[in-house]
Amino acid sequence: MAYLRCSDPIRKTTQDFPLRKPLISIGRKQGNDVVLEDTTIAATHANLIRNKDKSYTLSVVQRGNEVYVNGRLERSARLTKGDRALIGRFELTLMDGEPAAKEPEGGSGGLGVKALEQLVEFSSQLMKETSPETLFKTLLEAVVSMTRAEKGFVIFFKDGGRHLAASHNVGKETLDISRVSDTIIDRVIARRRPVIVSDAMADRTFGRSRSVVDLKVSSVMCVPLLYRNDLLGVLYLGNDAVTGLFTESDLKVLSVWGTQASMLVHNALMLNELKISNRNLRDQLRRSSQGDIIGSCAPMKELFRMVRRLAPTDLSVLVLGETGTGKELVARELHRLSERVKGPFISINCGAIPENLLESELFGHKKGSFTGAVSDKMGKFEAASGGTIFLDEIGEMPMNLQVKLLRVLQERAIEPVGSLTPRSVDIRVISATNKDLDAEIKEGNFREDLYYRLAEVTTNLPPLRDRGDDIHQIARFFLNKYADQYDSKVKGFTNEAIRGLLNYYWPGNVRQLESRVKRAVIMSDRALLNPDDMGIPTGTKRDIAPLEAATEEFKKNYIREVLELNNWNKAQTGRDLDVDPRTIFRYIEKFDA
Repeated sequence: MAYLRCSDPIRKTTQDFPLRKPLISIGRKQGNDVVLEDTTIAATHANLIRNKDKSYTLSVVQRGNEVYVNGRLERSARLTKGDRALIGRFELTLMDGEPAAKEPEGGSGGLGVKALEQLVEFSSQLMKETSPETLFKTLLEAVVSMTRAEKGFVIFFKDGGRHLAASHNVGKETLDISRVSDTIIDRVIARRRPVIVSDAMADRTFGRSRSVVDLKVSSVMCVPLLYRNDLLGVLYLGNDAVTGLFTESDLKVLSVWGTQASMLVHNALMLNELKISNRNLRDQLRRSSQGDIIGSCAPMKELFRMVRRLAPTDLSVLVLGETGTGKELVARELHRLSERVKGPFISINCGAIPENLLESELFGHKKGSFTGAVSDKMGKFEAASGGTIFLDEIGEMPMNLQVKLLRVLQERAIEPVGSLTPRSVDIRVISATNKDLDAEIKEGNFREDLYYRLAEVTTNLPPLRDRGDDIHQIARFFLNKYADQYDSKVKGFTNEAIRGLLNYYWPGNVRQLESRVKRAVIMSDRALLNPDDMGIPTGTKRDIAPLEAATEEFKKNYIREVLELNNWNKAQTGRDLDVDPRTIFRYIEKFDA
């Protein structure tokens, strides 16, 4: 019996292969009898054939496959005991007898005993209360030592950026994230699969990459850090001095350690996020909110300024905005900051109550005034006396009640249904609608005199889709709220989810966002929500208007605001905006276009 002793001089490992078959295949591809993991070796490089006299002949499979036997380049050579063949970086020696039984130490044999022992030891450390920084350092020291790399990095992805969690260098040089190849990491991100590069400068895919050329990269391994299908980051190893250093077995070892790193990165991110949330959430909300209204975009800051100025007055305010934008929150904030804060805040939806009952709900009724009136009832206006009444969906109020409401606003007195005695009320009226009341007035559906009573000041709430990063802040607020309420394990959003939140159109505005986040928190078993959890199609992107069209729309809205501030005095508006009054007239014509 004979065997081949395979030595790897770079990794300093040795493995013995018994020669029990008449033909032994040798090559890089799995399935060969002798697998040599070196990119310079062909898939099936050579065959070792047993002769009748028990000697062996080593032959290349095809022209161009290089084999050196005892120092000479050969296409076919007879081997006897002690002869040495060099294939790639591996040295094969024909030995007589049976190989000694022993555990492989690594290299082409797979995970060795030492590697397994280190993996078990590291896994046990994960169960202890050890800081993420210490665990990162231990992990990198282990994988760099096992693979003979020069340097290692753990990189995590957050908020659309790449951040260095830890680095380890066998030398004294301080490492930062600029020492990794962005091109190689981009490939791992795109395919979500490990990448091994034996000679990056000569590689067809990466050789022309700026990051590879500038860093003079030689051997690189990079594996994705996946946690429940979420890409958290990468584990990156490099060696700038040796080409062909890393093998497929090294990549397998790194992938196994990558699973440990994934859990570690996930836990570190969650821990860090919790710390940040606990420390900064209240401060952040206080800086970017007004009472219960969250927002830091320019339109919301202007809204907050108006609320603070209007709250101490008794002016009637009309809040305009799409359904679900939070018009009632604005009304409540006006009440909270006013001198009426100790009085009641009464809200009524004018579109949700049948027309035949709405008058009774607003102004009350006397016993016996109509069928079913079995006792006296106080109306919302009287209940709100000394405080604020909020008339939501005012555009839905029937015309006959608009007349009565106008009288109440003028005289500050109500007459319950069935009563002839007026009752004084001390109220402030805030109303809201998602309708275009100017158009409703022109169509005869809304009284113009009532409009001017209700809209002593008008304020607009922007739709959620136009509020930029406010969307993420509001979503985060709802996530924390419902995660606490339902004891959920959900802690945040993936980068893909954040991009989806910002790009989605949100036709239902804040109300729709709250519903989507609440459902996702309850239904998802992930720590980080992805777009599918919230029903947002992957790759969603809103239409972007050309700059010229967006500028024109801004001018129209801004001129309308200034006109309202000047009570539609065109000459004064022209002076305020430093434009010819004819420009104001031209834009007024566009309002109805």
